[in-house]
Amino acid sequence: MSTKPGVSCAKKADGTHYYRSSITFQTKHISLGSFPKEEQAHQAYQIASNILKGYMEADIDSYHAESHVLSFDKWVMLVNLKQHGIYCRNPIFLQNRYFLYYLDEQTPLKFDADDLFYYMNHKIMRRGGHLFVSDYGMQVNILSRYGIKNYAVAGRDYLFANGDPYDFRYGNILIINRYHGVHKTVQNGRDLYITKILIHGEYIVGKYETETEAAIAYNKAAHLLREKGIPKSFPENYIESIDEIAYARIYNNVRISKKIRCFVVQNT
Repeated sequence: MSTKPGVSCAKKADGTHYYRSSITFQTKHISLGSFPKEEQAHQAYQIASNILKGYMEADIDSYHAESHVLSFDKWVMLVNLKQHGIYCRNPIFLQNRYFLYYLDEQTPLKFDADDLFYYMNHKIMRRGGHLFVSDYGMQVNILSRYGIKNYAVAGRDYLFANGDPYDFRYGNILIINRYHGVHKTVQNGRDLYITKILIHGEYIVGKYETETEAAIAYNKAAHLLREKGIPKSFPENYIESIDEIAYARIYNNVRISKKIRCFVVQNT
């Protein structure tokens, strides 16, 4: 049992002792981490106390990993709490009308203030270039909050308007292609949507004046191919902007290229 303030002793399953550090500030009980040595846990408590009581002039840039026992995440939380009076369990630092979420010391992500509550309660993880959170036990790509599908490609299906791939404010994300198999293009000065489907290679389903028609055309082509016995699982485009009656009308009227129809006949 530790006699140092802010430190408690605990034991692992193998009997090894370690030390937890924590501090209470404005009725908030804040965990500062676990440490192998009692002195390290006490040092973490002292640093946190000095930040929150104003004895230490601390900002995000003054963190140096080699000289602090506190993790960078905890440092950001404490500095934000001291400067803005809001405790966030994740490494969030508030700005005017937006906030920064630090993946690490060199990688702050920008989000609109509207997303603050969500990311206060969902930790962002990075794996293989993808950013995701755990939501109801599932790994959810953060791009899904903008209507961007998992198969989307940056630069083709969506763009960051200011060129900053770490700026996730809503006004900075431009969605070009939101549906599977649909790609926007410009011909003779007007927007067109080209639908393609992958069978044993890429086939053009057709060109359409609206994104909705193009997405439904993909679904219709996929249904036709499955009905004729093509052994492939095609994804489904879900169009939330229209009701079932409008969907059925477009589905019945939308034209599918002859190449798709002939391909089906020739391979059954």
